[in-house]
Amino acid sequence: MESQLPPAREIPAAFSASVRSWWHVGEKESAISEERLLRRLPFFRSASQSQTNLSEPVIATSSRVQLTPANHYLNTLSISSTTPSPAAPPPAVILHGYGAGLGFFFHNFPPLADWAARHGSSVFALDWLGMGRSARVPFTIKAKKNNVENRVAEAESFFIDSLEDWRSKMGLSQMTLIGHSLGAYFSVAYALKYPDRVHKLILLSPAGVPHGPNYEEPSRELTDQAPDASSESTVVSKEHSTFQKATNGRVKNIRQEQKENKTRESKTRRLFTYLWEEGWSPFQLVRSTFVWGPMLIGKYSSRRFSGLTPEETRDMHDYIMNITLAKGSGEYCISHILEPGAHARLPIVDRISALPKDMQITFVYGDHDWMDPVGGQESLKRLKGVGNNNGRMYIITNAGHHVYLDNKDEVNALLVKELERR
Repeated sequence: MESQLPPAREIPAAFSASVRSWWHVGEKESAISEERLLRRLPFFRSASQSQTNLSEPVIATSSRVQLTPANHYLNTLSISSTTPSPAAPPPAVILHGYGAGLGFFFHNFPPLADWAARHGSSVFALDWLGMGRSARVPFTIKAKKNNVENRVAEAESFFIDSLEDWRSKMGLSQMTLIGHSLGAYFSVAYALKYPDRVHKLILLSPAGVPHGPNYEEPSRELTDQAPDASSESTVVSKEHSTFQKATNGRVKNIRQEQKENKTRESKTRRLFTYLWEEGWSPFQLVRSTFVWGPMLIGKYSSRRFSGLTPEETRDMHDYIMNITLAKGSGEYCISHILEPGAHARLPIVDRISALPKDMQITFVYGDHDWMDPVGGQESLKRLKGVGNNNGRMYIITNAGHHVYLDNKDEVNALLVKELERR
């Protein structure tokens, strides 16, 4: 008999609910909140389910993968074909963005699992070191503040060297990296350092690509909301694909919307941005508010993930609360990687041409994104300039920064398309 999980708590709507939520955050609660999301996958098997039905095309399990340093581990979801093929394409590895976790992709796992089943391959999703449910180890930078290159290198290495350690422990020769936001930035950084280990790069609303100043606002990780799918500008016929190759006109429209949003920046958002630039993180601010923290997260969950069902939103809130209120660690990388104004200290656009000329690289932005798509356009030009013609860029209609949730059907179709591209 399948074990029963306790029901998720309601999104806090009062002071007393916030107090109860705060005191029930911990490793056990964190694991339970993640499993609630993963149990929506019919092929997921929890640790309490000892029997594996090999007649199923794929099996998904959750584990901690121990890394070489003591007390370092990465929380990992493994989705593996039960009939692996010796000719299988490299596995796909999904890498979340700043302060998020692998549970954010629960709507994207089924079509990727189908891809793995058809090709006898695997799909993995990780929590970065110091984020999600991975080890919350101390994050420190030894480089001096004015030594930008060393600061960035140290901050990046905290994440990408742990990914390389994980790859080695898992016995993978190559991977296709699917990164979102800061996870996309780290995916490129990893490919630059370990190019032989990367088969393809699929970058969803990547951070840190263009030169600054631009219209990215890191505070929007907590203050942004989903696009209004009911508005006239976002209604699209279901008879037509809503992922399209980027054109100059579409990119221009996105940038114009970003400019307009910037002029309406709220006092709360400006406060978040100021604290971020002073070395804080938005998540540190939430933790410091004690009993009001869960209420802030509840408002974010209901506003940002309004396209989910009420049950999904409730479970997502519980999951976000647990990973946000955990001990701060990897989140403190941000001021070393991004300058005030939220553009990269060492922009990806200046580095991407060093990637292998045969590597496939795909940029994906939402048509209401707050990441600047001009960076993707310029990156493709620079890739072509060194002989890499394998770059592509797409715009997803009815989607903002969290493209994989805002328009999951079209992003899922695009992910499978890019995984199967030869």
